[in-house]
Amino acid sequence: MSRGSVIRCWLAVLVLGFGLVQGGFAMAAEGMVVHAEPRGPAVAIDVRATVAAPHALIWSTLTDYGHLSEFIPGMQSSKITERRGTTAIVEQRGEAGFMVFSYGIDVLVASTEYQPDTIEIRLLKGNLKRLDGRYQVQRGEKDGTWVVSWSGMVEPSLPLPQFLNVRLIRGSIVDQFRGMIDEIERRDVVRRTASTKGH
Repeated sequence: MSRGSVIRCWLAVLVLGFGLVQGGFAMAAEGMVVHAEPRGPAVAIDVRATVAAPHALIWSTLTDYGHLSEFIPGMQSSKITERRGTTAIVEQRGEAGFMVFSYGIDVLVASTEYQPDTIEIRLLKGNLKRLDGRYQVQRGEKDGTWVVSWSGMVEPSLPLPQFLNVRLIRGSIVDQFRGMIDEIERRDVVRRTASTKGH
């Protein structure tokens, strides 16, 4: 298999909206911190950002599975195929890319909600070998702020050498998580504008 094919397979992780940097924590964008380290063939990931928005709005955005494709770059479709109590079975399709490379994505994940602070995500099938992670929403240091984070393990179907993986995909992955944060902030602006007009 060519190097390009291996790279395209690894880039499937982009649609999940997680960020990577080489070693340690580093600022990826204003208010955003990401960390990644290799764990055998998988990568342990933590990405977080602080937002000033109501908890209910943050939670509703994170669980708005049917509209993720409207604000997550590279995601073409996202739909709930089944509900099992507090677990949503979500089918996602899209395309991830870096420079001249692109990779079609087709995954089915289980998203289990533990209100008010945790959403666990598990891969059921698709073109990732492993995906175990969770979103968490925790109080920020300042009143009215919340820290939104995702942490977990991701393993692609085909491995990419460690010295290449972060350099190739860091920027694109950060854009994915930023898409979620931007949508939370956008919805909060809409909420506050409507509230002002209502008075």
